[in-house]
Amino acid sequence: AAIGGVLGSKIYYLLENLDQVIDNPMGMIFSGSGLVFLGGLMGGTFAVTIVLQKNNLPWLIFADIVAPLLILGYGIGRIGCFLVGDDYGIPTHLPWAVSFPDGLPPSTSQVFSTYYPWIDISGFVPGVLPVHPTQLYEFTLTVAIFYFLWSRRNSVKIAGSLFFLYLILAGIERFVIEFIRTNEKYLFDIFSGSQIISMIMIIIGSYFLINPLPKREL
Repeated sequence: AAIGGVLGSKIYYLLENLDQVIDNPMGMIFSGSGLVFLGGLMGGTFAVTIVLQKNNLPWLIFADIVAPLLILGYGIGRIGCFLVGDDYGIPTHLPWAVSFPDGLPPSTSQVFSTYYPWIDISGFVPGVLPVHPTQLYEFTLTVAIFYFLWSRRNSVKIAGSLFFLYLILAGIERFVIEFIRTNEKYLFDIFSGSQIISMIMIIIGSYFLINPLPKREL
């Protein structure tokens, strides 16, 4: 799971930043950054599926057990992002905006002009820009989702239902937050790559909540 998660997160990060990969392929591939959660979720799920099938273990029951922990781990990871100044949002004048002069990368007008040219910063004074602390927004939302899933863990009647509910809630959370993140929009110039994956998560979760799989099915 760990290997699959790391590989999946790294591949997703490289696909999301192809322009930087072209400029500095070796630096991007072998850097310690780029452990993107959605890619890690896909890679980790694939790896765990192989192990569970090999040992003839029930995938759906295992998924229900780890679902609350997945969202909690994601939220805790966002605190780490906040502390290092990574994965922040677009510039804002809101009173709780945060600046990251030493962030990864710094939240400066030069960085936004170079790496995020699709974001309008014309209403801001050049220099270090105040941005949405999306890491804290996500931490708050994920803790609420964790509490909700955790409170339902002993009342699961259909195997897999808690995990598919997790897919829906985690997908909605990330889909909404992406509107104020710095990620480039691809689909119709409105939705980012993360939002596309979030929509897929919501669709899959909704489908299998309505059409439950047998316990021994994948």
